[in-house]
Amino acid sequence: MTTTHGTPDLFALSEINGPVLRPGDPAYADEVTGFNLAALHTPDVVIGATGPDDIVTAMRWAKATDTPVAVQATGHGANFPIEHGLLINTSRMTDVQTDPTTRTATIAAGAKWSDVMSAAAPHGLAGLCGTSTDAGVVGYILGGGLPVLGRTYGYAADLVRSFQVVTPDGHLRETDPQSEPELFWALRGGKGNVGIVTSLVTELLPLPRLYGGGLHTPGEHAESLLRAWSDWTRTVPDEMCSMFSVLRLPPIPQIPEPLRGGFWGRVAIAWPGDPAEGEALIAPLRRAAPMAVDTVEDMESAALDRIHMEPQDPLPARECCLLLRDLSPDALSTFLEQVGPAAGPDYPLLVASLRHMGGALARPSAVEDAVCARDAGYFMESVGILAAPPVAEAVEQATTRLYTAMAPHSTGHTMVNIHGTPGDERDRARAWTPEVYARLRHDKAVYDPSNLLRYGHAVTPA
Repeated sequence: MTTTHGTPDLFALSEINGPVLRPGDPAYADEVTGFNLAALHTPDVVIGATGPDDIVTAMRWAKATDTPVAVQATGHGANFPIEHGLLINTSRMTDVQTDPTTRTATIAAGAKWSDVMSAAAPHGLAGLCGTSTDAGVVGYILGGGLPVLGRTYGYAADLVRSFQVVTPDGHLRETDPQSEPELFWALRGGKGNVGIVTSLVTELLPLPRLYGGGLHTPGEHAESLLRAWSDWTRTVPDEMCSMFSVLRLPPIPQIPEPLRGGFWGRVAIAWPGDPAEGEALIAPLRRAAPMAVDTVEDMESAALDRIHMEPQDPLPARECCLLLRDLSPDALSTFLEQVGPAAGPDYPLLVASLRHMGGALARPSAVEDAVCARDAGYFMESVGILAAPPVAEAVEQATTRLYTAMAPHSTGHTMVNIHGTPGDERDRARAWTPEVYARLRHDKAVYDPSNLLRYGHAVTPA
């Protein structure tokens, strides 16, 4: 562990088992760097937590010194640079324990979904993960967790049974629907505003296999595929999960041929039922446009990354999202005008997507939570890569134009995990309804009255 001799206000951190680092220490840069390289963290202190005791010690020190605190596992959701303060890195806490009898998993703070899927697969089980198993479990679930199979099973937060969490007063607490139910409510969809989760227990799904992959048409046929997909989504069963995307892929080795360097329209498919039934259901999409690449097939659930083929290497990204009421003809035309073939070959956004919502995503959780996206018919999201300054500026301008144009079709809300860089309080509040936001502010005042957890998508205490 890096020592901090001669720095009295850091003396208490000498009890931490993991590294305690300050700017200039040799391992500092590696410790603060996450997956999204657009958020370059520069905290005054970073600790590499090895377990709950380290987090308790760090939070007690932060409370005593009035030092603001942030937490990071993988950094996939790092849209906000952490300046000054204390950063707690939980990436060493990766333990996953599965119980095939109860179909549950106990998941430590820094575990990735790939860890969960690997542990669950031998028992014919799977976790309710998002589009990349490289992402961390805890941060994803704290934001509600929008899964690939969401229309079938709902939000990932709906399946959580309990949390172990360190609140800003430095106490390690266990919370479930019976014990501190308000804390349990705020952790499921309220992001990390009331504490730092050290582990959680969640249900697993009896899902050894699924039918999924991507239907890719050349970009000039994207409009035909999009309009067919929009009509198709109004007829499919709740269990059919899909997303339409416009892709402008760079010519880099990480992207397989023939997709590399191309302009594509894609529908990503995830169907947990019988593969033959799934094949019959997607037949209209296969007929809607010429398919250059068709990867939809029966696969092991642990191979779910093959559906969306998200980047596996760190990169600087600008992401954003918006919840849509519906896909009216006007909304479709506006989306195509912004991101379709008419936008040109140099359009700077890497991905612009429309996800089909509804189904189980529209149904309330058995235990009330803070997720506020159940009234959306569709979900729009985008990603741009922030390379050299001219490209970064073009990405920002294109993002602003797209979301301004689509705003009339929205519910007015976002999802906290994919909201993008949080702005002022009014902007951050868009991730929740006014009623839920007010309740989160009340809970923040109860559990974090000093607003120590003030980084990222933070709620201010009432």
